[in-house]
Amino acid sequence: MSGTSLDGLDVAACEFFFEHGKWSFNILHCHTYPYSSEWTEKLAGLPHVDALTFSLVNVEYGHLLGKLTDSFIKSTSFRPQFIASHGHTVFHQPGNRLTVQIGDGSAIAAETNLPVICDFRSADLALGGQGAPLVPVGDRLLFSEYDACLNLGGFANVSLESEGKRIAFDICPANIVLNRLTSKHGMLYDKDGDLARSGYVDTHLLEKLNNLAYYTLKHPKSLGREWLETNFLPLIINSNGSLEDLLRTICDHIAIQVNNSLGNNRSLTVMATGGGTHNLFLMERIRLCGNHQWVIPDQAWIDFKEALVFAFLGVLRWRREINVFQSVTGSRSDHSGGAIYYPV
Repeated sequence: MSGTSLDGLDVAACEFFFEHGKWSFNILHCHTYPYSSEWTEKLAGLPHVDALTFSLVNVEYGHLLGKLTDSFIKSTSFRPQFIASHGHTVFHQPGNRLTVQIGDGSAIAAETNLPVICDFRSADLALGGQGAPLVPVGDRLLFSEYDACLNLGGFANVSLESEGKRIAFDICPANIVLNRLTSKHGMLYDKDGDLARSGYVDTHLLEKLNNLAYYTLKHPKSLGREWLETNFLPLIINSNGSLEDLLRTICDHIAIQVNNSLGNNRSLTVMATGGGTHNLFLMERIRLCGNHQWVIPDQAWIDFKEALVFAFLGVLRWRREINVFQSVTGSRSDHSGGAIYYPV
């Protein structure tokens, strides 16, 4: 799994069991391979390169994923049936039925000599869906004891039951903005949210952010880099606030939108995962803005849940079972998404 926050590649060795009509799992091994500065720059710049360069990086990145995964496998006693790869999202334009996650599946299969399941989102776009989020299938089948599941990654997204169906949607930008701001000051991230804690809320900016039209849309809906750069970042750039004040204001914005998405009519038990859960100040603001019960699981779940769930989506695809819900993405039907590449 490679997320929009560009911090690195998450690899998890997972096993799944289906007993008495219920799925369970174990995360046996997990590791994050940080990207080199060269790869961070290369991935960040991909939306603006020519077609040939894009295609070459797609193949090169596939070989990188394959080599890192092969190294991971050899460092453990785990022998997988197959590899499930999300890839790295470069374009996401549901209105144009377009989503692109790079990382050539043939290259991964060649490096590992294992079958590879990837390109999980394209089929859903072809069927008229958003192509995102896809994690809610795992939320329903693996984490049903929670009323809702919140992921605080590059974008915050939520998954919950509504009238007997699973619904989910992207809430707002999260780490993709927070980390972008700190990176301009030579820091990878705001450790524990200490910088944000020392800042003050820019009420004018907060109001503008909360009034963005996306937040009035009904689900299904999803966010991408294109929306961020067109709608969100210009408000930040034009604010002229200090780093601390911007971080504080965005944390409050995230907290407000997270709680708006959950509603305040009843108290829900919500499991929170993703890198944003390590931001202690952000989690404090989220707790204070609503009346929900928050569960922070152990670190493997926090940091590797998305990798785990895409492994699970691969299992369902391998078994030719549904791994995308119409109620989540808005596609014409439930379906089993993902392309399978076999080693030679």
